[in-house]
Amino acid sequence: MSFEEGDRVILHDEHSEYDGQEGKITQVMETMFGDANYTVSFDEGQEAGISADQIEAVEE
Repeated sequence: MSFEEGDRVILHDEHSEYDGQEGKITQVMETMFGDANYTVSFDEGQEAGISADQIEAVEE
């Protein structure tokens, strides 16, 4: 699944302090392999370099 800037997502990364938190995608970057990496902003900061399999869309 691909995401766009402004989408609300939940991060699933046990190594991140934001694991399980809801945030908003603020930047989409394409890797040299054609995959997308995302920057997600949370209330207390942001996490960069997130792959699509680490996030899930928040139901509106």
